[in-house]
Amino acid sequence: MIRRVVGILGGMGPEATILLQQRLLAEVSARDDADHLPLLIDMNPQVPSRIAHLIDGTGPDPAPTLAEMARRLEASGASALAMPCNTAHHYAPQIAAAVSIPLLNMVDLSIAVVTQRVGSGAKVGFLASPAVRKAGVFDAALVGAGLGAIWPGDMGAMLATIRSIKANGASAEALDTLTAAADEMARGGADVILVACSEFSLLSQSLVARVPVIDTVDVLTRAIRDHIIQK
Repeated sequence: MIRRVVGILGGMGPEATILLQQRLLAEVSARDDADHLPLLIDMNPQVPSRIAHLIDGTGPDPAPTLAEMARRLEASGASALAMPCNTAHHYAPQIAAAVSIPLLNMVDLSIAVVTQRVGSGAKVGFLASPAVRKAGVFDAALVGAGLGAIWPGDMGAMLATIRSIKANGASAEALDTLTAAADEMARGGADVILVACSEFSLLSQSLVARVPVIDTVDVLTRAIRDHIIQK
């Protein structure tokens, strides 16, 4: 069995990075510390705001910081990279160009799982940041898989909920907002709900919807596990 090390571009936000670690712990049947998966984590909450850059147009470009993080992780021994932030995948090309190791692309991996679950031609309801929609983070993957997208009618509520979770943590009010949005999209024709914001992933296991729910952090968790543990 080959055991590799994945480098995590973290801090976007810090709680989401910790959530990824928790879900990785749950993926392994461990009897001792040595049974768990080795990670290199660059927890950098000072990555320039993706929302400020993509929505407000006022902040600096996060790409150079993310590329430098990727280079540090590769130099430290990472055999692949992962990033538990959907919006930051807008900068995936710059990250991939900065290193010689692969980026486990959460966007592409998640759309592949969606396609396996509901098939080509389905419609995906997105619980995500407005920045994901504005930047077209999932557009190419959706087109390639023959999938359509449905978005909540009130994207401002999505952004407000993200900011609330970052400031105050997951809450019953935030869950109510996500539940209402998921229900709206399901009634509007969504065949599956994709939780495509890692702040929302903090609540995804409590989210009840009338259609299947797939969490991008869960998809990334399994990809990291499979990369590290190769028989």
